[in-house]
Amino acid sequence: MKLAVIPARGGSKRIPRKNIKLFNGKPMIAWSIEAALYSKMFDQVLVSTDDAEIAEVAAQYGAAVPFIRPATLADDLTGTSAVVRHAIDWVTQQQWHAEQGPLDIVACIYATAPLLSAALLQQAMALWAQQPALDYIFSGCRFSFPIQRALYRDANGAVAPVQPDAIGKRSQDLTETFHDAGQFYLGRAQSWSEARPVFSKSSYLFELPQHLVQDIDTLDDWRRAELLHQLILNQVAPPSAKPPKAD
Repeated sequence: MKLAVIPARGGSKRIPRKNIKLFNGKPMIAWSIEAALYSKMFDQVLVSTDDAEIAEVAAQYGAAVPFIRPATLADDLTGTSAVVRHAIDWVTQQQWHAEQGPLDIVACIYATAPLLSAALLQQAMALWAQQPALDYIFSGCRFSFPIQRALYRDANGAVAPVQPDAIGKRSQDLTETFHDAGQFYLGRAQSWSEARPVFSKSSYLFELPQHLVQDIDTLDDWRRAELLHQLILNQVAPPSAKPPKAD
């Protein structure tokens, strides 16, 4: 069975009720649910939440909410991997939809990923078929400026280079760097269960263009994401991901 897990706790601090706050006319989480469902890549799309209202909204948009997540896995310190492992353990122990076969592929899709499309999930799954030995494929993005030329600033406004030996180099002479896009993490169920690290040589970074990536931690982030989302909805087709390099 191929399972999509969408973690969505109720205790968002910086943007209260972020997971179900209306985003371009729909609850935020609805966009992630619909991307997973419309991709037709998953046998089940499961929302893991500790919140009854989120559970109700998720069910309205077609996700399964077969359990309420324990409060011990819904605090500010609990990581995403622990939530995914809990979902895997629950599905396995309860033999949930066992007729669809044992868990094989498990995707973690963030509830706050409205820029993610069904087509991008399909492309990621196609890449997985080419490299099934990977632990994970996750969404990533190129930094817009060389991080080797970053600066520290003290309380008085004085600055110092983070990497003094790189500050004077040309951008094209520095190694390209990437960051986690925070949209999806596609992995083998065994890799999740064994807590194998997502960011390792056994993972593949599925590169997204910068206009499809936006952290949503503040209201300014939210407004920018809505504008990007409106533009994306008017696109004819999403961009294709770069194919992985052959071994």
